[in-house]
Amino acid sequence: MDSITQIALGATVGYAIMGSKVGRKAALYGAVLGTFPDLDVLIPYGGDIENFTYHRGFSHSFLVHAIISPILAWLFCTLHPQTKTLFIHWAGMVFAVLATHALLDGFTVYGTQVLWGVTEYPFAYSIFFIIDPLYTLPLLIPTLLYFKPGMAKERMRTITVWGLGLSCGYMLWAIAAKQYIDYINHHALAAKGIDDSVYVSTPAPLTTLLWRSVVVEDNAYYEIYTSIFDNVDEVTIMPYPTQPELLDSINDEWPVQRLQWFTKGLYSVKQIEDEVILTDLRMGIEGAYVFTFAVGRITDSGIALGDLRQIENRPSFAGLPRILHRIVDPTVQISPTVNP
Repeated sequence: MDSITQIALGATVGYAIMGSKVGRKAALYGAVLGTFPDLDVLIPYGGDIENFTYHRGFSHSFLVHAIISPILAWLFCTLHPQTKTLFIHWAGMVFAVLATHALLDGFTVYGTQVLWGVTEYPFAYSIFFIIDPLYTLPLLIPTLLYFKPGMAKERMRTITVWGLGLSCGYMLWAIAAKQYIDYINHHALAAKGIDDSVYVSTPAPLTTLLWRSVVVEDNAYYEIYTSIFDNVDEVTIMPYPTQPELLDSINDEWPVQRLQWFTKGLYSVKQIEDEVILTDLRMGIEGAYVFTFAVGRITDSGIALGDLRQIENRPSFAGLPRILHRIVDPTVQISPTVNP
C-alpha cells in the first residue's frame, strides 16, 4: 500500500498497544516503524528485474520482524528507562507494526515474501488497490488527532478503537466483494469457454466496487472488468494476443524464469521492433502496464537475451472518471479494442 496508509496504520497500531503507557510517543514510533519495511526500495539489487522481484522480500518477512523486535524493544527501553519493565510490550508493538505492514502489502496484487527465510514465494491475496481512501481514512484521522494539543487519553483510545474497527470492517467487505467477483467471473468465463486456471482479480483504482481481472491462456490473455452490480452477461471481457513462443530460446535464462515465477504466469509476450517484451499483466491497464521488461532481442541468428531494462509505461489517472462510471454502467468500455 501507499506510504501514507502504512504510516497511519503503524501509528494507530502503535498507539493501541503502547498509548496508555507512553502516550503520543507510541503513535510517533508506530508511524516511523510503519515506513521501515519499504526502505528496501533504496537497496540496489543489481538490475531492474532484481529490484522488481526482490522488493518486499526480507524486510517484509515475519521471521525478520520477530528477530529485530526484541532488539528495537531494548532500544526503546533504553530511551525510556522508566519503561524497562515493559520490554515485552515494546517488542509486541514493534512486531505488530512491522507485521501488519507486511500483511497489508500482502492484500495487494504485487506479492509479498512474508515467509522469506523459509520460502521466497510472493504471497498475494489482492483485495486492495495500492491507494484506497476508504481503508486509509479511518486510520489517518486518529493519526492526525493523536498530535492535536489537548486531546484527552480517553478520547484517543476511543478513536483508536473506531479507526481499527472501521478499517478491519472495510477489509472484511473487500474480502466478501472479491469472493463475489470471482464467482461472477468464473461463470462469465465458463460461458465463453475460457479456461481461468491462470487468473487474478484485483480492485480497480480507488474502489472495491469495480474489479479488474486477468486470465492468461496459451496464445491469448483477457482483461476483465466486473462491477459488484453486474450480472454474469454484463461482465466485460476483452481478448488480446500474446506470443509466448518468442521466449523459447531464452526460457532457460534466470531473468526470464524469475519474471515468469514472480508474475505467477500472468504475463504477456510481444515483439516490438527488434525486442521481445515481457509484461506483468497484474498491475496497470491494457496499453499502460507498470512493469514491462525488454527480455529479448532479435538477431540474425535468432532471439538472444535482451538488455533486461524496465520500460516506463505507467498508466495515467486521466481515465479515472470513466473507470468509476463503469461501476454503474456496464456499457462503458475501458479496455481498448484489438487492432485488426
